[in-house]
Amino acid sequence: MLKALLATLTLTLFASATVQAAPCRDAQGKFVKCEAAKTKAVQCKDAKGKFAKCDAPGAKPIK
Repeated sequence: MLKALLATLTLTLFASATVQAAPCRDAQGKFVKCEAAKTKAVQCKDAKGKFAKCDAPGAKPIK
């Protein structure tokens, strides 16, 4: 009984450690550092206040 409990505990700890150590991926699916994956994408709004592509004329980034 004690061996089964110890084996279950060991496997649980091993499985949780591998999940936490999973590498991060960017939007294209490439491996990157986890800090780089958490950066927010820049969003822009046009003169009317609606979301627009940042390369559109009159679009300004949101702060």
